[in-house]
Amino acid sequence: MGVNLSKGQAVSLVKSGGGGLSAVRMGLGWQAARRGFFSKMLGGGGDIDLDASAVLYAGTESRDVVFFQKLTSDDGSVIHTGDNLTGGAGQEDDESILVDLARLPDEIDTIVFTVNSFTGQTFTEVENAFCRLVDETTGEELARYTLAGGGAYTGQVMAKVSRRDGEWRMTAIGEPASGRTFQDLLPSIAPHL
Repeated sequence: MGVNLSKGQAVSLVKSGGGGLSAVRMGLGWQAARRGFFSKMLGGGGDIDLDASAVLYAGTESRDVVFFQKLTSDDGSVIHTGDNLTGGAGQEDDESILVDLARLPDEIDTIVFTVNSFTGQTFTEVENAFCRLVDETTGEELARYTLAGGGAYTGQVMAKVSRRDGEWRMTAIGEPASGRTFQDLLPSIAPHL
């Protein structure tokens, strides 16, 4: 298992034996909070539609995005595996974004991963939400950031993978935000570039 990150913590993505990663997967998992019999009767505790997005940056300029309505980056180096409308048990990845680091254009130096509730439910209605970075070649989990504490917001800037001096690093951001789509979260991303 990889490193459990806390908000603001960063981890190098250089392999332990040296050398860099060539392909990673950002996995997002969650489950709807179960609040008991009465909340279900009133419409609570049902399915939650969270959406994972990856915004690709060159410096502070957004160059491309991958999300549920655009599953592949323009150059094909970043691929969203598909939209999950309900969540799961909070143990497995419900949505994944694959990143071929070797194929990314040289000018792309940061990929920011966001999560938002497209249906407008707040994170108080979500349990066991996490994002994790996996070495796609070996299947080894490299790092995990767990969304703790819920909150009355509908989005979060979860993490970023950034390239500095040829080395990739993952930083847990965990910045709450409001919005139903990645576009709504762009102002919350800006301070973390």
